[in-house]
Amino acid sequence: MIGVVLVEDDPLFRESVRSALEQVDDIVLRAEAVTLEQGLMLLDQRPVDVLLVDLGLPDGSGIEMIRATRRAWPDCAIMVATLFGDEERVFASLEAGANGYLLKDALASGIVAEIRNLHAGGSPISPLIARRLLRHFQPPATPPVPDIELSIRERQVLEFITRGYSVGEIADSLQVSPWTVQTYVRRVYEKLGVRNKAAAVSAAHRLKLIVPDEFL
Repeated sequence: MIGVVLVEDDPLFRESVRSALEQVDDIVLRAEAVTLEQGLMLLDQRPVDVLLVDLGLPDGSGIEMIRATRRAWPDCAIMVATLFGDEERVFASLEAGANGYLLKDALASGIVAEIRNLHAGGSPISPLIARRLLRHFQPPATPPVPDIELSIRERQVLEFITRGYSVGEIADSLQVSPWTVQTYVRRVYEKLGVRNKAAAVSAAHRLKLIVPDEFL
């Protein structure tokens, strides 16, 4: 027999859980509490198999109930049943010791199966919560590399910049005036969206805009 304690302030949800459990013979509702204080008092009693707890209690957070239950009843399986699906509460609940996290709107009709699953060692999690958890642990998408169109001369000037050449040295190498070089430098900066040499060098390497030596 699976013994359950329910800590929940919503009378309609309590009634739905109670009615569902009354229809089966392998799960029994041992006690109910409507506040955090009442729930904590239940921990002085004999441990049960499953705690079903809401997070939004009138006198505190269900997360505190989870922590206290994990200390007092270490073998009790804890399942959150709540309306809150934000990452902050999800992670706080799991870190406090919850074994499952279900949203109420998808729970009432399947509460019996979920309690059995939890008691058998499963970790019931609503699909919406599972997707959010997966997104949290997935690496951030690599931003697309912008399509920078530089002329051959602009690429040459950029290459010289990355090698530390001065404007005068670039002008001598390309056999153009320093004013012409400065014009190319300005155009390169504008296209790269940078304002100085260091940023231009960084962008050149990041965007792989270095030209082969034969063009120099």
